[in-house]
Amino acid sequence: MDDASSKRQATRVFKKSSPNGKITVYLGKRDFVDHITHVDPIDGVVLIEPDYVKDRRVFGHVLAAFRYGREDLDVLGLTFRKDLYLAAEQIFPQDIITSKRPLTRLQERLIKKLGPYAYPFYFELPPHCPASVTLQPAPGDTGKPCGVDYELKAFVGESQDDKPHKRNSVRLAIRKIMYAPSKQGEQPSVEVSKEFMMSPNKLHLEASLDKELYHHGENIAVNVHIANNSNRTVKKIKVSVRQFADICLFSTAQYKCTVAEAESEEGCPVAPGFTLSKVYSVKPMLSNNKDKRGLALDGQLKHEDTNLASSTM
Repeated sequence: MDDASSKRQATRVFKKSSPNGKITVYLGKRDFVDHITHVDPIDGVVLIEPDYVKDRRVFGHVLAAFRYGREDLDVLGLTFRKDLYLAAEQIFPQDIITSKRPLTRLQERLIKKLGPYAYPFYFELPPHCPASVTLQPAPGDTGKPCGVDYELKAFVGESQDDKPHKRNSVRLAIRKIMYAPSKQGEQPSVEVSKEFMMSPNKLHLEASLDKELYHHGENIAVNVHIANNSNRTVKKIKVSVRQFADICLFSTAQYKCTVAEAESEEGCPVAPGFTLSKVYSVKPMLSNNKDKRGLALDGQLKHEDTNLASSTM
């Protein structure tokens, strides 16, 4: 083996077969990044068994859905689920447009390895689609949690409107995620003044962060400066981080939840005419908020641990 081939890295591929083993989906990744201007395309191949498919067709669907009620409450055909986006494509037999579309590097390698019965598929998500998100269920809740999830499906049928049979279809959960910008923005800061009755002057409060962008698990340093020109006394300082989630269903509603909090009496009381400057540290973590139902979390592929939902832009 030469040096070049020894340094060549293997490509990780996700594989899932239908229950009867007649069609198999190969996908290079399950996380697709929203770069604001565009979203990573969903590309892969489907390996079929021609003796089984015969003169039928193989279709692919990508579905984005918003579940706004518990799965165990679905009764009498009424489901608490709203489909947000659907892309469909005939994978086999290929039409003129798909047969002329250039293959991605992953598809070239998979078709070379799997043989002539591997057929490519290619889906593009529009940039305005929401990121995958899960609303934290209560401890006793069962079934799929509320939130936005994405699914890639391949199935055998006569037309793409056919109801897929479980035995000859493949369903694969995927995620649409958003990475943080690589460049930090301006350092956030805010100033407020509070007037009190019978007080000749105001209480001034200034708060600033050490940076604009934080990753999961990082401490947030909050620099607080108080100038007490009022006739009141400041007895304690409370710093909190709150999550705001806009949920659009029949109308837009905003939900807010405290995810980290720090309270301190150090340096207090701040009497009239005195000042206080202090840095407080808070760290928003999902592990400290497991009991809060409805908290927005990053989408999950299975039952693995996740994070508090990332900010979307």
